[in-house]
Amino acid sequence: MSFYSYKDFIEEGDLVLAFISRGATKPINVTKGQVLNTRYGHFEHDKMIGMRYGSQMAGAKGHGFIHLLHPTPELWTLSLPHRTQIVYSPDSSYIIQRLRVGPGSRIIEAGTGSASFTHSFARTVAKQGRVFTYEFHEPRYLEAKKELEEHGLTENTMITHRDVCKNGFDIESIPEGFTQDGKLDGDIVFLDLPAPWEAIPHLKSVISSERQVGICCFSPCIEQVEKAVKALEDEGWTSIEMVEVAGKRWEARKDMVKDVGDVIKRLKDIQKRKSQGIEKLRNVNVGDKRNIDETSEEASTTETTPEPPKKVQNTGKSFNPFGKGIRVKEGDENFEWRDVTKVESEIKSHTSYLTFAYMNPNRIV
Repeated sequence: MSFYSYKDFIEEGDLVLAFISRGATKPINVTKGQVLNTRYGHFEHDKMIGMRYGSQMAGAKGHGFIHLLHPTPELWTLSLPHRTQIVYSPDSSYIIQRLRVGPGSRIIEAGTGSASFTHSFARTVAKQGRVFTYEFHEPRYLEAKKELEEHGLTENTMITHRDVCKNGFDIESIPEGFTQDGKLDGDIVFLDLPAPWEAIPHLKSVISSERQVGICCFSPCIEQVEKAVKALEDEGWTSIEMVEVAGKRWEARKDMVKDVGDVIKRLKDIQKRKSQGIEKLRNVNVGDKRNIDETSEEASTTETTPEPPKKVQNTGKSFNPFGKGIRVKEGDENFEWRDVTKVESEIKSHTSYLTFAYMNPNRIV
């Protein structure tokens, strides 16, 4: 299975991303005899073989359905098993665009983690590019290495078990086809580390001395940004800038137009009705007083049943230009409306601050 290209039909052993619902996409390796169990039904792997990617598949008993999607780095980001905090598509797409990553780029990534961004890098640089990724935590390194091999990304991606903050980025034995004149010769650097300022001084020996090099530090705390900026300045990096990606969904809505004159009329109407209510209370005829004996006798001979409270209905006689107390449908012709936009913070966006900088060839010493 490869993330580099697209295929039409599902075969045994392929990776399929089963789209179950908007918030649930499950990665499965199609294996004969296996069954995917979901709250919407059971789905047999045997029936998936031969189906076209993107197809809708019904449950074993004809109830419920899922969609069988071809893997992409973006869909993999939504479905992968998290071993660490990951870089989501709003951030990763911006970083790739900002650093001008493209086919043939040579990436140095430190902090592989769940390998979410590694998949995006590997797909973007294509087979002529190279990705060198480092992970210091051995269990995470082994899991990431296994996934990269299963997804066919080791053709242009090399993962190394290394603490780059202490031991640097130099690799002793680089496979044939991965070096550029015997060096890593990276032109893009991405650091997703707790202390990127400790790794920045080690970059000189592995970045290109003939091309401009771009770097991005992915830091969740502003204190980390401050230390990273100081280290970048000390090492000769220029054009340093920190940005934050805040994605929002914009929705077209209608908003009721409210005039000051209507507000005044409404207040006068409330005051008028209040005065009328007070006047009615004053004019209530309570009748003649009765003796307590008459009251007791009447109570003993009359069987009374408590009446339910009367519902006060909105007769619409009062002046209310804003529809308070009644349900007004958006766009009701009885009211004046204007077109507006409304924001919803539903997109997963800010996970860290992004610090960018560049190294020009003549600044490397």
